Amino acid sequence: MPKRRCPHARTAVLALALALTACGSGGTGTGPATLDWYNFPDDSGALQQAADACGRASGGRYAIRYNKLPRTADGQRQQLVRRLAARNAGVDIMGLDVTWAPEFAEAGWIREWTGAQKDEVAADTLPAALKTATWKDRLYAAPYNSNTQLLWYRDDLAPSPPHTWADLLAQADALARSNKPHYVEVQGAQYEGLTVWFNTLVSSAGGAVLTPDATAPALGTPAVTAAGIIRELAHSPAADPSLANQMEDQNRLALESGTAAFELNYPFVYPAMKADRPDLFAHFRWAPYPAVSPDRPAAVTIGGIDLAVGAYSRRPELAHEATLCLRNRDNQLVNALRGGLPPSLRSLYTAPELTSSYPFAADVLAALDSASLRPQTPAYQNVSIAIAHALSPPSAVDPERTVAALSGQIRDALGSKGLIP
Repeated sequence: MPKRRCPHARTAVLALALALTACGSGGTGTGPATLDWYNFPDDSGALQQAADACGRASGGRYAIRYNKLPRTADGQRQQLVRRLAARNAGVDIMGLDVTWAPEFAEAGWIREWTGAQKDEVAADTLPAALKTATWKDRLYAAPYNSNTQLLWYRDDLAPSPPHTWADLLAQADALARSNKPHYVEVQGAQYEGLTVWFNTLVSSAGGAVLTPDATAPALGTPAVTAAGIIRELAHSPAADPSLANQMEDQNRLALESGTAAFELNYPFVYPAMKADRPDLFAHFRWAPYPAVSPDRPAAVTIGGIDLAVGAYSRRPELAHEATLCLRNRDNQLVNALRGGLPPSLRSLYTAPELTSSYPFAADVLAALDSASLRPQTPAYQNVSIAIAHALSPPSAVDPERTVAALSGQIRDALGSKGLIP
């Protein structure tokens, strides 16, 4: 049997979980301590720039090593869960999707923020973003960036943006009858994007997926209304033929290709359109997310990344300090300008440095101020899978039957019963 490199790797499974982190890593010798930061893969250079800047600002006390997680949210969560379940001391700081804090906190994998550091995180941070990092009234993470969807459209096809889903589908139908580009691009594939679409529609209809104590499904009439909108779009001229396989980037590409008139998507589409299709960019506009009913503004599901400190980190004090640096004003501004991710700090939305590149900053802020959260529960992953499975493909949705079946599936997911679809 080959000699094991790490004496604490007792089984093959544990060895696999620890394979990417060497024993005793972290700068226990001379020189600065090395803090390992695990986050989504950023191609813009904004995250590496933040890590380098914070290392310099520490005065030689620590350096931050940016480790790129897989590209998909499921892959990111899987890698973090494997490391933390193995009590990996090499996870100092991690970027959590805004739905993971309850699960990770309940498992004892991340450290609570308290005292002056908690106050520093809360200062100037958007309330909805702060809620995503909170579980049982305790703060477990520091919001790094926020995100939300707007309605993006071509004003040469739609001079006046639609205000409701009924208006949106009517405009798409009129464009189709005129043989013009008319698709409404939205995330219809069986993944988290479909769950987000449904959650936004349910919240915009005045409902919720779970009860306030997160112990049972709520759903009801608002959920039936939401499912009805999904079905109506899927059976209308507005539906892209590949709706059941569409994710955010496919939505972007469809509008850039000239086949679509509208898309529900995140702000990253703005710089992409500017770079890829300057001819269409001249007609590229944005508006608030369409409402379910004229008398109630949409409650768009908040996205983003929260930074948490690993429970098994050897240097939790330094990790907390470094986290505060990573998500400070300067680094959030760079992340917005280079990485295209909206900040979690309110004051940045009126900063000239941001508004000159984000002319839609006020609309993003308004959406975040009225944002809805996805269900906060340690069982969120199972709940999300149940929702996406029940609503896929969108064309097969039968509002009342689908919601009735989904209610039972969510109840089982919360109780850890049955099989995950």
